[in-house]
Amino acid sequence: MAAAANGNELVQVVALLAAGVVAVPLFKRLGLGSVLGYLTAGLIIGPFGLRLFSDPGAILHVAELGVVMFLFVIGLEMQPSRLWSLRREIFGLGAAQVALCGALLTGIGVAAGLTPVAAFFAAMGFVLTSTAVVVQILEERGETTTPQGQRMISILLLEDLAIVPLLALVALLSPAAQTAGGGFHWQNIAIAAGALAALVLAGRYLLNPMFRIIADSHAREVLTAAALLVVLGAALAMQVSGLSMAMGAFLAGVLLSESTFRHQLEADIEPFRGILLGLFFLSVGMSLDLGVMAANWRLVLVGVVLYMLVKAIGIYLVARLFRAPNREAIDRAALFAQGGEFAFVLYAAAAAAGIFDARTNATLTAVIILSMAMTPLGIAAMKRLMPPRAPSFDGVDHAQDLAGSVLIIGFGRFGQVVSQSFLARGCEVAIIDTDTEMIRSAADFGFKIYYGDGTRLDVLQASGAATAKLIAVCVDDRKAANRIVQLVRAEFPLAILMARSYDREHALELAHMGVDHQVRETFESAMRFGEEGLLRLGVPAAEAAEIAESLHQRDAERFSLELAGGLMAGAGLVQGNMPKPTPYTQPRRAARPLSEETASVTAKADAARGA
Repeated sequence: MAAAANGNELVQVVALLAAGVVAVPLFKRLGLGSVLGYLTAGLIIGPFGLRLFSDPGAILHVAELGVVMFLFVIGLEMQPSRLWSLRREIFGLGAAQVALCGALLTGIGVAAGLTPVAAFFAAMGFVLTSTAVVVQILEERGETTTPQGQRMISILLLEDLAIVPLLALVALLSPAAQTAGGGFHWQNIAIAAGALAALVLAGRYLLNPMFRIIADSHAREVLTAAALLVVLGAALAMQVSGLSMAMGAFLAGVLLSESTFRHQLEADIEPFRGILLGLFFLSVGMSLDLGVMAANWRLVLVGVVLYMLVKAIGIYLVARLFRAPNREAIDRAALFAQGGEFAFVLYAAAAAAGIFDARTNATLTAVIILSMAMTPLGIAAMKRLMPPRAPSFDGVDHAQDLAGSVLIIGFGRFGQVVSQSFLARGCEVAIIDTDTEMIRSAADFGFKIYYGDGTRLDVLQASGAATAKLIAVCVDDRKAANRIVQLVRAEFPLAILMARSYDREHALELAHMGVDHQVRETFESAMRFGEEGLLRLGVPAAEAAEIAESLHQRDAERFSLELAGGLMAGAGLVQGNMPKPTPYTQPRRAARPLSEETASVTAKADAARGA
């Protein structure tokens, strides 16, 4: 019997792992995100799918530790200095968006028949946008460091911070707390305040010395155990004092955010956090009651549309109130109109505290999931419906009637360095680029850059290509570089043509197109890097320079071979670190006694060889 029970548990463990391993990569490939993958996998293997699990609540209880560790990692990122530098965006823009959207959505919940407390938590769960989805989209767009991206990240930081007091409010406003006397007694408040004070003092005066002692022992596994002890101990202290485990873990993270061990702690916690958080989302998916959703499908669909529409309107109003451009306000509304993964945490806590019943919890969870699934589709639709974003030409001049002995096309990092040689010699240099932000910022450093697309013949003519002695193509777009080279070689054949190449294959393409000289964008810097490394290892300067020169010659020889015979023609000239096989030696056989005649012949041969 015991063996059968253990076998069944092993089947469940394998099912959990297999569900996550299969679903998450599939959903990420479809652009729907890992969270939806976990939720769908949990739904499939749960009691309303394949019925491999009958009690998802037991798994959810363990998986909540993933949320605790998630909040600890968020706390590690919340250095007080960083929070202070973004204080206006976080506590101004972010707080305004959360407050307005929360009020609007709470009104919808009350109108739908929920109690004010239930409506409030239903609304606040939907207000907390999916950080993972928004950050991923910003990274794909390359907007994380732009002013618009920084404003969005500031709002996400405020929403991440908001989950901590919201979880504390669940305990304060739960029916059990209300029936115990309208909230916490003074004794309970004193216990909670004392626990918070003890945690702050321990984090300030004890944690760093403790980790320093453990680090000096050079026991890596003990350092990992200490990291888990800090997270779970802080969570336990807050839970015992009547507050939430998440609050304890978050505060522990904030207290250690400027510690010298911060990165080590994050690395130690990350594997546990990732697995347990995935398990949490799997258990949420298992908890979805398909029967309740089927019975209330109209309510679910209406809830998704209403919540997303009203939240988007609130976000747009706040953005315009803070003087964001119309397009940025629409973009932010489309990105933030969804619910997020913290809603599952808040709803699970509210259900456990008796604020939600099972039907309300299942309905709201379904609304969140559908909103997250619709967000990528909504962003794609907005991208097609909205006109392309036109660059702002304030303070930017278009290329017109330019003249110069040198024309530089593209003024990124590569073009900026290239320009210095010509300017140092006193050459007259004309520069064009298509990045208006860069053009404006370059003016602060004394550069006059004109707006112009070098892939257009009329722009090249207006930029003075017909009279330039040398044209340097420094753009970082391979296709654009090829197009410019083709135009210049066909229309301005007398100009010296130089080009920046992306890699070796691109360099061969440019050479076949007829450029006079090309430079691979990382080759020379890498060669200089290697030469400096030899010097640091103690190699004499003359020998290091000789090695660098020989490598330059070897590369030139290889390039000549590749021009004639293709990319692999010079592969034999590449220095590799593959172990070389040692020559095979036939093992000697045991010597047999020689006959007198054979011995005499052998002796004469040996004497001849010796001579």
